[in-house]
Amino acid sequence: MDRQTLTFNFNGQASAELDGLVQRLRTVFEANGYCYVKNTNTPRVALNFLSNDGVKAYRRNIPETFVLSLMEVSKAPSNPIEEWYPYLVRTLSNMLLVYIPGKRAHFFTLDLGYFVEDFSEGFYDRLFERIHPMASSVLVVKNRFEPDLEPELWNGDELSGMLSEAGKKLGEWDLLPAAFPIDKILPPKDFRHVQRLYGIGGLSYGNLSVRKDEQRFWMSASGVDKSKLRVVGRDILMVKGYDRRENAIVLSVPTIVEPRRVSVDAIEHWLIYQEHPEVKAIIHVHAWMEGVPTTLFQYPCGTYQLGQAVAEKVRDAADPAETIVGLKNHGLTVTGRSLSHILERIDGKLLKHVPME
Repeated sequence: MDRQTLTFNFNGQASAELDGLVQRLRTVFEANGYCYVKNTNTPRVALNFLSNDGVKAYRRNIPETFVLSLMEVSKAPSNPIEEWYPYLVRTLSNMLLVYIPGKRAHFFTLDLGYFVEDFSEGFYDRLFERIHPMASSVLVVKNRFEPDLEPELWNGDELSGMLSEAGKKLGEWDLLPAAFPIDKILPPKDFRHVQRLYGIGGLSYGNLSVRKDEQRFWMSASGVDKSKLRVVGRDILMVKGYDRRENAIVLSVPTIVEPRRVSVDAIEHWLIYQEHPEVKAIIHVHAWMEGVPTTLFQYPCGTYQLGQAVAEKVRDAADPAETIVGLKNHGLTVTGRSLSHILERIDGKLLKHVPME
């Protein structure tokens, strides 16, 4: 995305100390191509001010708005994640910055990323460097359903059957689905808003796909139990392309099923398959392995930038069809010549806890 389109504004009333921080951040934002626009309800970035009580959700008008919530406190609790992470979720934010004036800033992201920046020379530039990669990334969450899947594939094929079996295997490893507790933290009204905004039917981590032909691949749907991939169009989708102008994943679906959205990471899989014909399958899990090449920045799930970052690591590998890429503070993407090829290589080697840096 062109930086000239990166608008930002403020929401709520900042305390004096927090306002001082934000004004310094505003200077850095504008020096890096962001444009402050006061009167808009569709900013690219919204800086949302919080207090310790009466926290309200920031209700986006478009999914593309990145919400950075900011809160000032006098000191850190003994367990910052347990104390402050719920503020991030309840405000429907992408990132939370908790500022202890003159001392440090604590950052939180939805996938439980946690970082601390101490107050010292270059402090505001370092804050911007934490915020910018996530704030400027472009979500690819739109799906375009085209009812042109061949009738002989309405009940799946050998490859979709392999996808189903691989999902069961991951379920046995207790990796998928790993429930994200947003529906437990949010009140029902806000959870329904999140579902409508992002078109999600449920929340679970991880996804897997298998190449069908030169252009197409089967992939798990969004928010489904990956150990129960059964129905084509509902649990398993046929991805056939990416429309750059519409910024949408294009899917072939049967006419007999109300389709579910494909996994949010479809753009990442699409980029890898397009560049590497030798890659026949991809699995993404929220687990870890030591010593793997890792993406430099933490981009949100479902963004074009995350897909590019992973594709770059695959491109640089000695064998793109046998690559394990670490997604910073997020998990692993593993390529293979088949789903069984991937499962054999990672069986017994996965660490369930992703290191946060």
